[in-house]
Amino acid sequence: MALGILGLLDHTGAGVSGRTMLLGRDLLNCNQNQLRDVRGRLISLVPQSPVAALNPALRIETQLREAWRAHSREPWSGQKERVARLLEGSGLTSPETLLRRFPRQISVGQAQRVLIVMALLHGPPLLIADEPTSALDVITQREVLDLLANIATERKMSMLFISHDLPIVAAICHRLAILHMGEIVECGPVKEVLLNPQHPYTQQLIAVAPKWL
Repeated sequence: MALGILGLLDHTGAGVSGRTMLLGRDLLNCNQNQLRDVRGRLISLVPQSPVAALNPALRIETQLREAWRAHSREPWSGQKERVARLLEGSGLTSPETLLRRFPRQISVGQAQRVLIVMALLHGPPLLIADEPTSALDVITQREVLDLLANIATERKMSMLFISHDLPIVAAICHRLAILHMGEIVECGPVKEVLLNPQHPYTQQLIAVAPKWL
């Protein structure tokens, strides 16, 4: 579904039909040039593996600068102070030192925060977070989840949070959609779906989830 929203399903050989509306624009009717303008500027992605998503041969600042220049003609030099504030706001100390480092020189948790900052550079109205905490330890998971929730609230940004972890979904999401065999089989407010599941597949998921759900 996320690949369909981003117009990337062609690379998998799969097809998609219907409508995907964002700010009055049907993304399924956009060509690749139009979608390149959407990706990163109107829709940003925080991927599952932060280490794999960063280029190991480039310094952190270089990668942030390239992400900025992809959608803006304003000079990067005028953004460095704002980027430093974003890095500090995401829990990264000594941003000037971090910007000079390569991905191999930072932790997985730091790499995930760098990707979140990269996703926020252009202030997109929609953020897609694909299992953003699966590679993190429990404490860092909690910190990243709090960061994402606070960012969405402060920036009034929508977030599509993809996860198989129902406790995490219950903690961060307002609405929940259950997918089974590539189809949404149930959708509604989180508490309503979790406390009164209607579809057999949803009932099976909840049955094997932690009892506090």
